[in-house]
Amino acid sequence: MATVGRPNVGEAGGDVAAIEMTGAEMVVQALIDQGVRHVFGYPGGAVLPIYDAIFKQDFVEHFLVRHAQGAAHAAEGYARSTGKCGVLLVTSGPGATNTVTGLTDAMMDSIPLVAITGQVPTHLIGSDAFQECDTVGITRACTKHNYLVRRIEDLPRILHEAFYIATSGRPGPVVIDIPKDVQFRRGLYERPAVIEHKTYRPQLKGDPTRINQALDLIAKAKRPVFYTGGGVINSGTRAAQLLREFVRLTGFPITSTLMGLGAYPASDPQWLGMLGMHGTYEANLVMNRCDVMINIGARFDDRVTGRLDAFSPGSKKIHVDIDPSSINKNVRVDVPIVGDCAEVLEALIEGWKARQARADATALGEWWEQISVWRARKSLSYRRSPTVIKPQYAVERLYQLTRAQRTYITTEVGQHQMWAAQHYHFEEPNRWMTSGGLGTMGYGIPAAIGVQVAHPDALVIDIAGEASAQMNIQEMSTAVQYRLPIKIFILNNEWMGMVRQWQELLHGARYSHSYSAALPDFVKLAEAYGAVGIRAITPDELDGKILEMLATPGPVIFDCVVDKTENCYPMIPSGAAHDEMILPDADEAPAVTEAGKMLV
Repeated sequence: MATVGRPNVGEAGGDVAAIEMTGAEMVVQALIDQGVRHVFGYPGGAVLPIYDAIFKQDFVEHFLVRHAQGAAHAAEGYARSTGKCGVLLVTSGPGATNTVTGLTDAMMDSIPLVAITGQVPTHLIGSDAFQECDTVGITRACTKHNYLVRRIEDLPRILHEAFYIATSGRPGPVVIDIPKDVQFRRGLYERPAVIEHKTYRPQLKGDPTRINQALDLIAKAKRPVFYTGGGVINSGTRAAQLLREFVRLTGFPITSTLMGLGAYPASDPQWLGMLGMHGTYEANLVMNRCDVMINIGARFDDRVTGRLDAFSPGSKKIHVDIDPSSINKNVRVDVPIVGDCAEVLEALIEGWKARQARADATALGEWWEQISVWRARKSLSYRRSPTVIKPQYAVERLYQLTRAQRTYITTEVGQHQMWAAQHYHFEEPNRWMTSGGLGTMGYGIPAAIGVQVAHPDALVIDIAGEASAQMNIQEMSTAVQYRLPIKIFILNNEWMGMVRQWQELLHGARYSHSYSAALPDFVKLAEAYGAVGIRAITPDELDGKILEMLATPGPVIFDCVVDKTENCYPMIPSGAAHDEMILPDADEAPAVTEAGKMLV
């Protein structure tokens, strides 16, 4: 066999002479050359040659998941928490199709993945062979790019090109579909000296004219706001640092989407909290009443804008995004800037300093006075109970007892996800992993596995719902096998909580199939997997049980029994304007229009 593993072929990054090896060996060698240390996968007939090559080396560590969807989400968690590209390896047919949800999730949230899938031999493609499917066709709509490798000569280039595409510009998933005969064939492997794509050249630096136009608006702003998103985090830690610098230079308020949490520290007085459907009252009102909106790496999605014709009608809008297709897609903007968030922020800061610009102190002071009035509404408040654990209280106590540690949070999707976003506060980027665009139940447990693999000494907690957790609960077996001490903190209200909430609001409290009448005993289930199970029922015992969870060295499922009827507020009803919010102390919820019902 050609040298694979810690190769004398050469270390990653240097020029290497072409060496003959099999296609399967090329896959492993390319991973090594890309610096990939961890892969999540599930073997099958069409990828056995690759698994054999993995067996013969010790550089790339493979983690056996229990479902191919779990491999995709684990790779997502790994990528989101590190800023690196996540890698998954699955077989043909059902192996590939089971990754589609994870690939779509990564596409929607701009997560860099390379998915290597097996395929039947080239001469059988199109014959409905065993475990054959059109992987390229199926994944065309849910990947940034995909390949079917028919020639061994193309494989080395494609392998490296895939990483370039996945991580450059707006990140996203790339699929490489490799027929089994190509894996067996021998050819010449050579690591490219320069890795690029012949047509894909994302624009990194913003247009200087647009930068100056943006600075003109920012300098004249009376009621400004920074609206930030996941693009800041995707750009890297430098972008988050530059964002903090620019926000403090200006003195402007700042808010963020669900995917952007952590780019700006939650403890900072200029932070307004998250905006959007379950965002804070002050964040949404500021967005509505601002005169200059500075969008850095967010995409004006429907969970933020509410009714489009009523979205921030009086503002001039600046939009910074590396993806040209995201600009003017949902909301028309006045100053579009295509470029990497870090590069554009650096240019804005340089321009601001060069101008010796200062915000209008009087106008900004009045703006902050108005914001203080909105803040006084305390839109994240809730009624506490001495006998029943409120879900908000559970998240608050989890935050207070873990905030001093290096903690990474994943979530599932639903009410618990929003409560986590509202009540768990992030000071750093890459600490918050959630499914934003696709809203994928079952994301949190495998994502936590990926995060824990990337950060073996950190505390990794999946804040879950009892319904979502069951969608990929089998990955607890992976956590136990690899001694990954993830903590699954389930807010157990026995309902699909967000479904129930919408049924209450939209369908006359007719709770059609949203109650889980046969839940497992999560403590016993944890023990069956070889993990530790803990349950808390009353507020008085909550702190002690959380501390017990934190002191447990291995994986834990924590069954936190919470109020069964609590709804997640504040909330913008679908179809309403983003300043039309239901607050927790509202006596009566506004009626949702027929058009609004269609938008849920």
